[in-house]
Amino acid sequence: MPELVLWDVDHTLMATRGLGRELWAQAFAEVTDTTMREQASVTGSTERVILRETARLHGIPYTDGLFAKFADALGSVHLRRAAELRERGHALPGAASALSGLAERGVRQSVVTGNVRAAAEVKLAVFGLDSYVLLDEGAYGEDGEGRPELLAKALARAGVNADAAVFLGDTPADVAGGHEAGVRVVAVATGKATGDDLREAGAVTVLDDLADTRQVLAAIGA
Repeated sequence: MPELVLWDVDHTLMATRGLGRELWAQAFAEVTDTTMREQASVTGSTERVILRETARLHGIPYTDGLFAKFADALGSVHLRRAAELRERGHALPGAASALSGLAERGVRQSVVTGNVRAAAEVKLAVFGLDSYVLLDEGAYGEDGEGRPELLAKALARAGVNADAAVFLGDTPADVAGGHEAGVRVVAVATGKATGDDLREAGAVTVLDDLADTRQVLAAIGA
C-alpha cells in the first residue's frame, strides 16, 4: 500500500465545464487591464507557464510580480464565484468514493496541480473533496513550472520517497512528469487524452474513469 497518493485536480477529480476559462480570463483582465483574446494551452500545464505564454500572446511583459498579482486575483475570483462553480461544474463520477476509500484505509492523500493553491482549495471545497486531502503536503502552480518539479515539492513536503507514492492524472504530461519524478502513475482517461494517448506517453496502468471504486483502489495498490 502506498504511503501517499497524489491527485491531479482538473479533469481527474472534477470538471468545471468551461467556467475555469471564464474565471481565468476575468483574473487576467483584472491584473493586466487587457481583455483576453486567446489563451495559451492549459492541458497539463501550470498557471505560471500559462500566464507567461498568454501574456506574450497579448504583448504584455511577464514578471514574477505579475504572476503574484495574478495568483491573488485568480484565487479571489474563484472564491467570489464559488456558488457558480458549484452549479456549473461537478466532481467526476467516483472521485469522492475513491478519496473516501483511501482515507478509510489510512492512506495519506494530497494534490499536485497546476492551479494556484487558493483556486485549488476553492474547487476541492466546492465539490466536497477537501476533507480527504492534506493540502499542506501538496504542490501548486506557485511551486514550479512542470509536473516533475511539483511532484518533487509535494514529496519533500510530505516526507515521502518517490517509490512510496502514487500519482493519478489525466494528461500525457502527468504521465511523463510522474516517470521523471520516479513516482508510479495511474493514468485516468477522463480528460482530453484517450487511453491510447496515455499509454503512448508511457502509462502502464490506465483507467477509463474513477467510477469503479474497487478497480481504482486496486490500481493504486490499496
